[in-house]
Amino acid sequence: MKRTRVIAVSVLLALVMGVNVYAKASKDQLRMATGGNTGTYYAFGSAVGQILTEKTNIPITIQSTGASKANIQLIAAGEVEIAIVQNDVMDYAYRGVDLFNGEKITDFSTMAALYAEVCQVVANPSAGISTIADLKGKNISVGDAGSGTEFNARQILEVYGISFNDINKQNLSFGASADALRDNKIDAFFCVAGAPTTAVVDLAIGRDIVILEIDDAHAAELSKAYPFYTQFPIPGGSYRGLTTDVKTVAVKATFIVSNKLSEDTVYQLTKTLIESKGAIETAHAKGAELSSTYAVEGISVPFHPGAAKYFREIGALK
Repeated sequence: MKRTRVIAVSVLLALVMGVNVYAKASKDQLRMATGGNTGTYYAFGSAVGQILTEKTNIPITIQSTGASKANIQLIAAGEVEIAIVQNDVMDYAYRGVDLFNGEKITDFSTMAALYAEVCQVVANPSAGISTIADLKGKNISVGDAGSGTEFNARQILEVYGISFNDINKQNLSFGASADALRDNKIDAFFCVAGAPTTAVVDLAIGRDIVILEIDDAHAAELSKAYPFYTQFPIPGGSYRGLTTDVKTVAVKATFIVSNKLSEDTVYQLTKTLIESKGAIETAHAKGAELSSTYAVEGISVPFHPGAAKYFREIGALK
């Protein structure tokens, strides 16, 4: 009788423990903030989220958002656990400068850099522009007011000794900038996006353009002042008339995670992300840029302990 009672109690304890384990696992559902539902962040995040869910058994739901700045604020508010952001914007947030002037946010950590968002300076060659130094005194669109692109433009011009006071600055979206250059209303514009960029492709079909180079010396000066920049070549053939590679710089689309996530969870996510490159590339073209080396370069915000553990294991971080 006593033996039967002990067995019954043991079975009951096992069942209770099983229920508790299941309840704990169910809390691991994650919410991923991306961008607008027609943009690359949303499409890429949706593809990666599905693959991570299938391979880690951690359910990930995708949210369409206002992208980088909004995503950082959503993590700080506890409304999402993982997000895609530009590495320059997350640097601003972590230090409380520029886009986050006076609003320092440190509730997040880096998981992995994903792919390049290329700083492209598109100019009208008939306006006498062949280098960035030639932009002084010209009509230049630097992206939407308060956007990451506007800050990129300011920083790039700065290393060439040009300030916004030295140009006739306009704040236009990429599409509006392309239209304005086509109609000779501006002489050049800044565009920070994956290359080739649709707005620039369409512009180049109908008129000659030049993509301005950021040479090695100026790129080094830029990345010394702003460590989130990396050098990046725009491949020849990306646009009509572009016959050779053009040196420039890029910021990075990057996964960040809430500091509240466990080391084990982020380790699993990071390992699965890097080791699923083939599947991700099949699902979205930007997966081709995934690599353990690229994932850790040009990152100024500390890595989450789980991500750092994985990257150290494979020798990508010291």
